[in-house]
Amino acid sequence: MNKYDLVVIGAGPSGYAAAMRSLDFKKKTLIVERNRVGGAGITNGALSSKTWWELSREAAAFRKSLKRYNIPVPSINYSEIQAEVRRAVQERKSLLEEQMTQLKNSKDHQFEFKVGEARLIDKNTVEITRGTQSEKVWADHVVLATGSRPRYLPELPIDEKIVMTSEGIEEMTDFPESMVIVGAGVIGCEYATIFSGFGRTKVHLIDKGDRILPFEDEDVVRIIERNMENNGVLIHRNSKLVRMTKVNDRVEYELEYTDNTRQIFNVEKALVSVGRIPNLEDLWEDKVGIAISKKGIENTDTQTTVPNVFAIGDLTADISLVNVGELEGRYAVERMFGKPERKLVYENISTIMFLSPEVAGVGMNEIQAREQKIDYKVVTLEYSTIPRAIAKRNTQGFIKLLVTNDNAMKILGMKVVGNHASSAIQAVAVLISMDRGIEELAECVHPHPSITEGIQECVRMLMGKSTLKPGALSGRLSCRACIDGKYQDLKF
Repeated sequence: MNKYDLVVIGAGPSGYAAAMRSLDFKKKTLIVERNRVGGAGITNGALSSKTWWELSREAAAFRKSLKRYNIPVPSINYSEIQAEVRRAVQERKSLLEEQMTQLKNSKDHQFEFKVGEARLIDKNTVEITRGTQSEKVWADHVVLATGSRPRYLPELPIDEKIVMTSEGIEEMTDFPESMVIVGAGVIGCEYATIFSGFGRTKVHLIDKGDRILPFEDEDVVRIIERNMENNGVLIHRNSKLVRMTKVNDRVEYELEYTDNTRQIFNVEKALVSVGRIPNLEDLWEDKVGIAISKKGIENTDTQTTVPNVFAIGDLTADISLVNVGELEGRYAVERMFGKPERKLVYENISTIMFLSPEVAGVGMNEIQAREQKIDYKVVTLEYSTIPRAIAKRNTQGFIKLLVTNDNAMKILGMKVVGNHASSAIQAVAVLISMDRGIEELAECVHPHPSITEGIQECVRMLMGKSTLKPGALSGRLSCRACIDGKYQDLKF
């Protein structure tokens, strides 16, 4: 029986990160994958959908430019778009596979990769099955990183052809003329943005509340909803899906609204986006004794109830994001073979929503601060005041910075809505992780023109020394304190 310091089950983003970190410790490492290297993070998840989004954004901008000069808009070929997405997926997948091949063939023989179904027979024995053949290997430590899959609703006729999840949507052969999306969370809203952006699909979005993205601040949601509706998206607010059926290779669905009225709609396709569930089935024998809950594998800082077995990524109840899964994978290995330099925390995770415009954030938003009864100061600056946004001829968006309501003004969180949003938040994320105040940002020399100059101006407003004054440019700038849930304008 071959012996390894670490066996990683699953070669998605989190498992791959764990295996590579293990090699840093010079440990003999085996990674086992039953299907596709990169997992949903590449093939039908983060990379794939974000490539669709980038191409959709380009198409929307191209149409806008042509209309500005009264030039006819050409038709978009679905197969060419799909082929470009698949090239992006293959490019990333090939990179990961190339690295594994080189590591496997290296002289130190510390890394191996096997294709097959892996399961724990006991806490140290992993059985790997491929077709009719199987083998057993010994593992001092095990990382479970088998990811997740789309959640199915049993009452919906999901066939991955007409009624689809993110698994089936990649296999469509043309833009549907109409599509309903069940689920107005981040993923549902991203797909609504993608398909409406190409200008070929009338998108319906079912939302049980009075607004999409209920966990986001109202000013963020307002701009996203407005753009969606300007792009032709029909948002079914305050609605409940009563039934969905397939009729003549189309989708018929009925909604009931909060006023008890009902309405029936007919569309070509449906996308069900109601979350994901962890891939736990047949992963270990009962005698191994790994505890699970309704949300996933129970763990303490990635360590399961079996001390030498760790769980990371979508298998746990923590945040299901690629960057979080990678962070957990690296942290788990550091716990096994070393000592982590810092505790695993989730409060300063950077996030991005691929909407129109893009939305990036780190730390708390206003909803979370009020829920935790934290008094804070908040400054908001519209993109219309930032030279780079003006130069790009796209001033839609804003920057919002939250700090503690005291002299220290430690950063609680930031949200950027608009072009280059994801590029603007990292410096603030570092300061949050260091539990630092805002003074470091006030006098940095930012490149000009850049979106990050807007962050600097936000900081200077809080410090009472901004170039642009909130009192003189009311509506485009604001600086307020929220005390006991009530706002008051700050005057300097």
